[in-house]
Amino acid sequence: MHQHSIPPSRQPLAAHSDSSLAAIGRRGALRRVAGASALMALVGALGGCGFALRQPPEFSFDTVYVTNNVASTVSKALQRELASAGIQVITGAPTGPQARAVVLGVLRDQRERTVVGQTTSGQVRELELRYRFTFNLATPAGKRLIEAREILLQRDISFSETDVYAKAAEEELMFSDMQSDLVQQVLRRLAAIHSL
Repeated sequence: MHQHSIPPSRQPLAAHSDSSLAAIGRRGALRRVAGASALMALVGALGGCGFALRQPPEFSFDTVYVTNNVASTVSKALQRELASAGIQVITGAPTGPQARAVVLGVLRDQRERTVVGQTTSGQVRELELRYRFTFNLATPAGKRLIEAREILLQRDISFSETDVYAKAAEEELMFSDMQSDLVQQVLRRLAAIHSL
């Protein structure tokens, strides 16, 4: 009777010697070590190219007085972010000079919506959404740290008169996204002030 031999890779586990099992275990361990080493090398490379997880901003002041449009949308969002970073936020002008304090003037917080595309019959097809935010920064004694600066963000959005509600919701989401972007841009500018 002819017997078929079983290839070594298909032999039962018991057929392997203790030394071959140890070799398999060592190869698995080596693969895990190599994988971990590759991961560490990737993390190191990302760090070397300037990639880093976003860190909370650090500020040279510990109190901010917010003046002018204190209840506007971006102003309120800025106040929340500053407070969560440990900054004391006070609405209104300071009564006198104070150490490690700044005055944030919110000069404009404005949404705009403009038609930029129409059909030949005059139906609106495309809108441009704009968000303007203008602010300045000074010490309570009046020293200007940031002159009046406007940040303008723009987004295009298609429009359909047959789907007004969905487009209105999409428009609100885009304004919300621009608001978040504005807040982060202002925070970065405030964090860039290193001396008062």
